[in-house]
Formats: sequence, C-alpha cells, structure tokens
Amino acid sequence: MRIAYFVWEYPPLVVGGLGTYASDLVPRLSKFGNEISVFTLNNGKLKTSEKKGRIEVHRPKIVDSTNILRYIVSENLMKWGEHLCFFNNIFSYNYLSASKFINEVSKNKKFDLVVINDWLSGIAGLMIKQNMNIPIMYHIHSTEQQRVGNGSPTIKTLEREMSIKADSIITVSYSMKEHLISLGYPQEKINVVWNGCDTEEYKLENVNWKLVEELKEKYKIKESEKIIFFVGRLTFVKGVENLVSGFPLVLKEFPNTKLIILGKGEEYNDIIELLKRFNIEDKVVIRSEFVSEEERIAHYALSDICVFPSFAEPFGIVSLEAMCLKKPVVVGASGISGFREQVINSGEEQAGIHVDGKRPDDIAWGIKEILKDENKAREMGENGRKRAESVFNLDIVAKNTLFLYEKVAGKDK
Repeated sequence: MRIAYFVWEYPPLVVGGLGTYASDLVPRLSKFGNEISVFTLNNGKLKTSEKKGRIEVHRPKIVDSTNILRYIVSENLMKWGEHLCFFNNIFSYNYLSASKFINEVSKNKKFDLVVINDWLSGIAGLMIKQNMNIPIMYHIHSTEQQRVGNGSPTIKTLEREMSIKADSIITVSYSMKEHLISLGYPQEKINVVWNGCDTEEYKLENVNWKLVEELKEKYKIKESEKIIFFVGRLTFVKGVENLVSGFPLVLKEFPNTKLIILGKGEEYNDIIELLKRFNIEDKVVIRSEFVSEEERIAHYALSDICVFPSFAEPFGIVSLEAMCLKKPVVVGASGISGFREQVINSGEEQAGIHVDGKRPDDIAWGIKEILKDENKAREMGENGRKRAESVFNLDIVAKNTLFLYEKVAGKDK
C-alpha cells in the first residue's frame, strides 16, 4: 500500500510516547513492503522533505500567526494565553501538511490510506476528509478527558469530530476502548492494537555497563542499596507525587533503598517540596532532563524494581521497556490502565504487581512485596522478558496494525 502518515512527532524531533511509537512503527510498515509518506513537525532547522528507502518525510516549515489568531479564534482558545503559540504551531503544521498532501503529493501518487495520530494531526485529517475520497485510519493514543480531566473544549471537539469522520479507529488498549465508548465514540469503528517495544534494542546484552557504573557514581549509589526507578513525565496522572509520598513507608521496612526519578514536568517543584517535608532528600534522586536512549536503557539496567503508578495510562511503553530488561514492575492498574493488560500480576507468568496509583500506601506495598523475595523478583523479570518477546514484539504490532490498515483500505481481499 501507499500510506500518508500524519504524526506530530517524528525523528529527530521526538519528545514523548507518540514520537517513540511512530519511529518504531513506520520503518516496520515499510519493511513489509509499504510506501510511507510521513507528514510531521519542522522546528525550522530541518529539510522540508527527504527520502530514505520506501519512507519519505515532509516537514513544511510552520508560520507564526499567533497575533492574527487572537483576532479569529474562539474565546476558549484565547484562554490558552501564552500557550496559544503552541496551538499556532499545531494549526500551521496541520494546515500546511494537508495543503501539501492534497495539492502536491497526492497529485503525483495514488494513496490507499491516510493515517492520523491523535488530535495533534486531526485538523489535517478533517481537511483531507472534506477534500478527498481516501479512507482514513485514526489512531487514538489518548483523549483530553484522560489526560487532564475536563480539559479544552477545542481539543475535545477535534478528537470527537475526527472519530466521526474517520473510517476506522485504532486505540492502544481495551481499557481505552471502554473509555472511548463511555464518551460516546462510535463503538463499531474501534479496534485495539497494543503498542510494542523494540525487544532487540531493549535487552541486557545491549547495555552500556560502563555508563551504568558512571551513573551509580553520579547518584552515589552504594553497593548494597536497592534501586527503585521511575521514568516519565512529572505530571499529576503519572502518580509520581504518590510514589514519593509512599516511599517513606518503604524506607521504614527497607532502609537500604534509593528512589531515582527521571523526567521533566510541571510537578518538579512540588516533588522537591515533598522530599523536604518527608526529610528523604538523601534517599531520592531527581534527574529532570531528557536523556538519550542509551542512557535510558542504562537507568533500567541499574534498577532493581521499576515503578509506574499512573492512574490514567492508555498503554504505557515504559513498563514494556523495563520488562524487556528483565525488571520486575509495580504498575498503576486503577482507572484507564494499559498497564493492567500488559503486566500479569499473579500465577506462574507473574511479571509484576498491580497497585492503585492514587494510594501512596498501596504503591509502597507493591514495592515491598517485591523487595521481600529476591528469587521471586528475578522470576518476575524473566517472565516479563518472555511476555514482551511473545506478545509485544514490534513486528507483531506492525502486522496487527497493517491487517487493519488493509481492511479499511479494501486491500484485504
């Protein structure tokens, strides 16, 4: 097939899970013989188009129209204040990408399918649907309600309209499917394909052990200390504050433990205050910056337990990364939780423990349960690796995704 693929983040501009997903999936779709035209963001420093093999990437340079938007946007968008600049970038990327696709790229090639990832590319999807007769697949990785609760009426409208206009929808977990149905999204369109992890990249054989030793020195980790590790955005729904609040309960029973937090976000200062309040500043390290993939892998490798106590997580690739590196995991399983589907929490295939991410005492309980038994912890790590390889391998994810792409494009006959 020939596929037009719209995604806000794509290498080298990757800042979150959406960019990771696209950078993993697109090359595999290409590997299976498909031609992919990616439309993505340009920070002003990148080529407007380039091609490598069956993948061509279009990055129209965005235009700053923030001041003009103030005259024409809704009252709701005006409340975005300084963040109106962010909406300008989104709108500019969408409008210019859709225009380039409709008026130029699709004139030279016949496309079988348009793929839209989240509301961030939804404006382009709606424009293409209005102007062209090409099937559209809409990937919903999250919703405004799941991310922030009530949130922006503008974003919620774009998400809903895209779901109505799309020919088919893929979301990342059955928990998210239930959430979408509860919001009134068209149930008959919704399909589930779990995300995956690069099991060849994320494995102990690829760890830079010299870097691991350097990090241990940097964080002043003692040989006898057990390391609890969190990586992710420092934001409310990730449950990081609850993890920190519950950590003193872990230290009471297992004083030779250290917590390492890797991530950026608006809760950074609140977490620093929590550390002071609980007087555990010497037991918690916060590294508030983006690091390379190699360094991420090294952080997993130096840890004993990985903890992701989110209480609104559509899927959560971080737990898969930890499982790939044979780490037992403690994951939030309440509310919308893709973690709940990834991590088996009992029986012979147990890979971790489910907790309520809203309860610090429950998070602490999960950590302590694993710390109590090193042999069991090791078994969980081995089980996690096996499950990642057999269920969440990226080739399997790509094939399942492609099956639905072919179906909506009428190529499955």
